[in-house]
Amino acid sequence: MLQEILAQLCYGADEVLLEPELIRKLEESRPLTVKAGFDPTAPDLHLGHTVLINKLKQFQDAGHKVQFLIGDFTAMIGDPTGKNVTRKPLSQEAVMENAKTYQQQVFKILDPEKTEVKFNSAWMGKMTSAEMIQLAAKHTVARMLERDDFSKRYKGGQPIAIHEFLYPLIQGYDSVVMRADVELGGTDQKFNLLMGRHLQEANGQKPQVVMMMPILEGLDGVQKMSKSLNNYIGIADAPDDMFGKIMSISDDLMWRYFQLLSFRPMAEIEKWRQECAAGANPRNFKVALGQEIVGRFHGEQAAKAALENFEARFQRGAMPDEMEEIQLTAEVGGLAIANLLKLAGLVESTSEALRMIKQGAVKIDGEKLEDQKAVIASPSRHVYQVGKRKFARIEISS
Repeated sequence: MLQEILAQLCYGADEVLLEPELIRKLEESRPLTVKAGFDPTAPDLHLGHTVLINKLKQFQDAGHKVQFLIGDFTAMIGDPTGKNVTRKPLSQEAVMENAKTYQQQVFKILDPEKTEVKFNSAWMGKMTSAEMIQLAAKHTVARMLERDDFSKRYKGGQPIAIHEFLYPLIQGYDSVVMRADVELGGTDQKFNLLMGRHLQEANGQKPQVVMMMPILEGLDGVQKMSKSLNNYIGIADAPDDMFGKIMSISDDLMWRYFQLLSFRPMAEIEKWRQECAAGANPRNFKVALGQEIVGRFHGEQAAKAALENFEARFQRGAMPDEMEEIQLTAEVGGLAIANLLKLAGLVESTSEALRMIKQGAVKIDGEKLEDQKAVIASPSRHVYQVGKRKFARIEISS
């Protein structure tokens, strides 16, 4: 029984530090305190954020205590992870406005009756300057510079502001205050997550287990899901938009989404993967994924309606299940639609493309395109149609 629970909790995780410690904690037969922190740097959550929230839900369903930490204090510092320049901190007003939507949206997945929502300003805002200096004394500059992004910036002669060193210390200190048994985070957060273990030990606590989840790729299947890259599926997206975006992902990416976003049993997902490899139409499984995701955020009726609307737009419109897959590259700013259609071989010339758009014969994901000057953002992935018989699924990357 313990092994089954362990397998489910670790499913999809990129790394668990340390799994033997997690086993020992589970063997204590007590609810573990499981923490994940989110800096409210944007107003809405997307499916990339829910990779961690889904894992919190699995711990919650297994009877453990979930603490959803809103990093309102850390958001005002700005997480330097992966940044090659000092990140501008957000104002308190912007942070709190974003935090409101996080609180509303997270309970589309987590049980509000079994979830503690914490704000790290509750303790960091009360910390005196002397206490902050004492916290800073728990780590060295040499160890900070072992972190990959800091190391690269230091060696490259790029500035590192002193306050950026405080970010991992504060994230680690959150675990001390919350007495976390387990902390979840993305693979890009390893240094910060391990800081929690270090500071807990320094404060006489048993160190937390660190569970790192993969970074979810966006619709382009290459870069991480991000609103700034316009390759995201927002959990507040309309049902039709959400379902259509899921249906647009590649067949390979579909299994990645199943692994990180679905609550279906592991055995069922693996069985479907084998059936697909044996020749089953991947579209059928993608529909199941779309139905599950839309149903989670909008309800079963909305999911059913989204499928019906999708079929009305695409299947009854004679869109083929199989079509040519084309990859194009674009400069910053995107690719003009006329050039895109010509490069993809859907028209002979840009003048023909403009003429077809004027005639209403060009569609993107089943929607008629009327703007001859439209610029398609990069990265993106859509189905393009010219006339009744020319189709292509085109992926644009930078």
